[in-house]
Amino acid sequence: MEQIIRHHPIAKYEGKDSPINNAEKLLRGEWLITNGLGGYASNSVAGITTRKYHGYLIAALPPPYGRTIMLNHLHEEITTENGELFIISCHERGNGNISLTGMSYLQEFYLDYGLPVWRYNINGIVIEKRIILIYLQNTVQITYRLIEGANNIRLKIQPSFHFRSHEAPVNQQTQSPYRIFTIENRYEITLDDYLYVRLFLHGKNIKFILQSYLIPDAYFRMEETRGYEFLGNLWTPGYFSLDLAKGNSATFVASTESWEIISALKPDMAFAAEYSRRKHLLALASQTAKDGMGAELILAADKFIITPLTRTKDSILAHAEGNEVHTIIAGYHWFTDWGRDTMISLEGLTLCTGRHKEALWILKTFAHYVKDGLIPNMFPEGENEGLYHTADATLWFFHAIDRYLAITNDYFELPYFLPTLKKIIECHEKGTHFNIGMDSKDGLIKQGKEGYQLTWMDAKVGDWVVTPRRGKAVEINALWYNALKLMEEWTEHNDKQASQHYKKLARRVYQTFNQKFWITNKRYLYDVIEGEVGHDDALRPNQIFAIALSYPVLDRKRWIDVIHRCKDELLTPYGLRSLAPNHPDYKPRYDGDLRARDAAYHQGTVWAWLIGPFIDAWIKAYPHERTKAREFLIGFEQHLEDSGVGSISEVFDAAEPYTPRGCLAQAWSVAEVLRAWVKTAPEINY
Repeated sequence: MEQIIRHHPIAKYEGKDSPINNAEKLLRGEWLITNGLGGYASNSVAGITTRKYHGYLIAALPPPYGRTIMLNHLHEEITTENGELFIISCHERGNGNISLTGMSYLQEFYLDYGLPVWRYNINGIVIEKRIILIYLQNTVQITYRLIEGANNIRLKIQPSFHFRSHEAPVNQQTQSPYRIFTIENRYEITLDDYLYVRLFLHGKNIKFILQSYLIPDAYFRMEETRGYEFLGNLWTPGYFSLDLAKGNSATFVASTESWEIISALKPDMAFAAEYSRRKHLLALASQTAKDGMGAELILAADKFIITPLTRTKDSILAHAEGNEVHTIIAGYHWFTDWGRDTMISLEGLTLCTGRHKEALWILKTFAHYVKDGLIPNMFPEGENEGLYHTADATLWFFHAIDRYLAITNDYFELPYFLPTLKKIIECHEKGTHFNIGMDSKDGLIKQGKEGYQLTWMDAKVGDWVVTPRRGKAVEINALWYNALKLMEEWTEHNDKQASQHYKKLARRVYQTFNQKFWITNKRYLYDVIEGEVGHDDALRPNQIFAIALSYPVLDRKRWIDVIHRCKDELLTPYGLRSLAPNHPDYKPRYDGDLRARDAAYHQGTVWAWLIGPFIDAWIKAYPHERTKAREFLIGFEQHLEDSGVGSISEVFDAAEPYTPRGCLAQAWSVAEVLRAWVKTAPEINY
């Protein structure tokens, strides 16, 4: 287990090897921890806040606030017994002033059960720094321990703040000044009388020096490359100093919780509780799941499963039924919970990790939100109501329930969902919002409304629809067929009339799908038929779902052709390209400003989550080639040490070196790689 726990010495420097020589790696690498509410702490490994989302406490607050940055940065320095001063933090300013002093002392950075640890060596004085967020609280604890090299040092900690939504530009102005209140050894920073963060220190001989001022031109380098505001001001109230003796520790606490809650959990207790919780997560999973990189993915999966602080009415209903409201954050830093991402991620994040109860709660949470045959596409930041502009999320709901039943055998819960599922099918047959509905001529699902992107390839810039897919999309109809076959199965014993109806309709969909989507001379499937410009023969990965789902809609004799076209033209070490390189709209890189990125988002850019359905299809076609299928995942092992350390990025460039892009931690990326890791284990039989 020790090898699993300390798998990531992303930075380990000895002798002449200096971290300064690896500055770009440490600035590119980012760590992320979460609190089970949607809140998080995140920064570059170097300690420089390179994104507007970076900070030591991004609190998940009730509406109308949503996730709010409450503690941006810490300036840290030590003074030795003989009066020498050393800075162990880093910063960057817009005038070209970059301080990497702290990086020069960095000896090692690694993850311990997924939690970040830094070790600094300052002329033989070794200091360790650890960070945790207390589960289900907006509380961060940052602990410093003097390991060796001195009997006593003086530690200085200077916090800086910019209260704002984590989505707000870094140059957003505050409407009123910050204020600080002190009562004995408790400190409270407030803004506008309603936003506040409370500070507390555990240590010896603590002093606070009031010295408030603005820190101008904090530079957020990643925001500049992404085309956003990149210079902003921070505010500091002053600094704390305290004694730190050899073998002892000191902890800086920042929280939006009440003082009663903050004082209830001492640092040693909090750290022990969080490590115990993480060990329990590993214990829940099967040995197959936590073999090799699987253990890290189990810990990564935990980041996305949350109890939202919004939607109070739904929490009351769930509690009345003996349930809990749970959902899945689609990705960090900027995504909220999305219906599609949740349903695709459910198996990998909850069922492969042994968290079956949470899987059920998530399914029931979304069942409550079904409206006119649709589940929400997403919930905007800090809002109580969802948006329903999606043609596929609801069909993925059937898939998620299928996987829950298959893995847990908990068919006792099926009657809870069946009335809702029947209503969904009925609404799709009759037609619902956004022109989503069945074409009575062929039984296939059509969708599309001016101004909306309803499939997962949903990039849109102003009025420009980057990937127009109105019409009959290949994966939508693969999901539709799968849903009909599942309903035929689930109603066979208690509603034979309905079961026969689903069977008859599914048979019709199968026939027309294979007649209309197959491109005979190219030996693969249209991406969209009967669209705005007719049939779209772009080679995209969406066709893999015609094989990968529980009930494949594609004629078996065509599987090999489709799989190998996808393998030869779309497969990379980090997932599948969203468009074949020989297409005129193909973009090899996902970078630049928002318009440039959206132009490439589904036009070649590699998506890690697609490796899951590709491996499903591969194993269906080649059931004895599980070892070969495992090889498709090897690239992700190295990726766990890059970008979002210990997690898997949202997307990658379509061309070598396949630079990771987008969210540094994406739910369906982690979920599908973990699920595929379990599925390709030699001893597992599916």
